[in-house]
Amino acid sequence: MSQTPEWVKHAIFYQIFPDRFARFGGNHLPAGIQLKPWGADPAEQGFQGGDLYGIVDRLDYLAKLGINAIYLNPIFSSACNHRYHTFDYFQVDPLLGGDKALRKLLDEAHLRGIKVMLDGVFNHASRGFWAFHHILENGDDSPYLDWFLVEDWPLRPYHADEDNPPNYQAWWGLPALPKFNIANPGVRNYLFEVAEYWLKFGIDGWRLDVPCEIDDDEFWREFRRRVKAINPEAYICGEIWQRATHWLQGDMFDATMNYEFCSLTLSYFGHHALREDYHKNSLPLKQLSTEDFTQSIDNMVAAQDWQITQAQFNLLGSHDMARPLWILREDRHALQQAFLFQMTMPGAPCIYYGDEIAMTGEDDPHCRAAYPWHQPELIDQGMLAFVRAVTKLRHQFPALRTGTLAFDSDLPEDVLGYCRTLPEQQVQVFINRGKSSQVVMLDADYNWHLVLGAADQISSRGRQIVITLPPRRYAVLSHAAVPVAMISGL
Repeated sequence: MSQTPEWVKHAIFYQIFPDRFARFGGNHLPAGIQLKPWGADPAEQGFQGGDLYGIVDRLDYLAKLGINAIYLNPIFSSACNHRYHTFDYFQVDPLLGGDKALRKLLDEAHLRGIKVMLDGVFNHASRGFWAFHHILENGDDSPYLDWFLVEDWPLRPYHADEDNPPNYQAWWGLPALPKFNIANPGVRNYLFEVAEYWLKFGIDGWRLDVPCEIDDDEFWREFRRRVKAINPEAYICGEIWQRATHWLQGDMFDATMNYEFCSLTLSYFGHHALREDYHKNSLPLKQLSTEDFTQSIDNMVAAQDWQITQAQFNLLGSHDMARPLWILREDRHALQQAFLFQMTMPGAPCIYYGDEIAMTGEDDPHCRAAYPWHQPELIDQGMLAFVRAVTKLRHQFPALRTGTLAFDSDLPEDVLGYCRTLPEQQVQVFINRGKSSQVVMLDADYNWHLVLGAADQISSRGRQIVITLPPRRYAVLSHAAVPVAMISGL
C-alpha cells in the first residue's frame, strides 16, 4: 500500500510566484539595480521585485487565510522572473534575498506551523548553468559535454528559430533551456545532491517540474529513496497534467498536481459562463451534468490508492493557466462554489496567490500579475471572507480531510450533494449551481447542525429537515458527538 505524508492530508497550500506576491525590498538587494514598478503590466516581463522577505512579512495574512503550507515557484538563481531557467541550484536568487531570506522564511513559517515546498526544475537547466557554459566556452573539449545532449557544432544557443532549431536537445525547442542528459551518472548524482541539500536546509518537500519528461523510472525511484531517507514526511508532488497512475504506485511520487480535478470542477460550476474555447495542455473544459460530474469525480478518486487520493494536490488555478475567475467569465458565484467544493474534497487544496481576492487574467503572462497590496480597492473583501470561511470549515472538520466520500442521488439536476464520513463525524454538503431555488431533505433522526449557510434556509417537516437552496447558494451541515460553531450568512 502507498504511504503518503500525514501532514499533507491536513494541509491547505498557497502557491506563490515569488516575483509578484510581495515586495519587501531593503538592503538585501544588490546595489544599483532597476526593478519594474510594482503592479506593472505583467506582459512587460522583467522583475517587479517580489522577494522572500515579502512573503515573511505576509505570513500572518496567510495564517489568517487558513494556509498551513506554501508552494513556491522556483527560487534559485536565474535570469528569468519565473526562474525556470536555473543557473545555480545551490543558491537562492539574490533578488529574492538569497539563502538568508529562505532561512528566515522557513524559520518564521515553521513557527506558525506552515510547511514550505520548493519547485524542482530537474529536466532542464539554462544557458547560464555552469556546466552548459563550460561547453559554450570549450566546445567538444569540455569534460561536461555528456551532461547535455549535443547533436552538432557549433552550438546555436541564441539564434535558433523554427527553420534553424537548436542543435542540442532543449525543452520545447527553446535554446535557453538545454535538457540534462539524465543517463549521465554525474548529472543524476548532482540533481540528487540538490534535492538532499535543500531538504537538510529545512524545506518540507519538492514539487517536480515536468517530471514525465524524465522518462526514467529508476531515476525517480532513487530520487524518492534519497528524499525519504532525509525526511520520511517530505512531500513529492509531480507536475503531470494527465491522470498519472503510473507515477503513483508508492515508489515514485506521493501525488501529482491534480489538473483533472481543476478541469472537472471549473467545468461543472462554471457551466453558465464557461470559456469552453480556452485550451491549455490537458485542461478540457466542457459543460457537465451533475451525473456526469459525480461519476467523473468518483472515477478519478477510485483510480489510485486512498492514501494517494488524500495527498493529491487539488488546484483551481496556477501560474501555467488562466486565472479561474477569467475562465469562469468573472462569475464570482461559480468561483465561490468551486472553492467550497475544493475545500470539502479528499486531497490537499491549493490556492494560487490572489485567487482568494478575485484576481483575474488570461493565460501567462497575465495570470502572473502583482498582488495588489498597493491598491486595496482591487481586493474583493467578500471573496476573501468567503475563502477564509471555507478554509476554516476544512480545518474544523476532520471528516472533510480524511472521511470517505459518497455522492447523493435523486437530487434536482443542478444540485450537487455529497457526504464526507468518519466513524465519529459526518458532514453533508449541498450546492445549487442553478438559477432557481431548490429544496432538499435530510433525515431528522440525526442531530444536524448548519455550519455554512443562512439559518433561514432550514426548517422541519415531520421526521425530515427541509433545506431551501436559493439560486447559486449552498448549505453545509454536520452531525457529531459535540455541536460545532456555525459560520452563517455566507
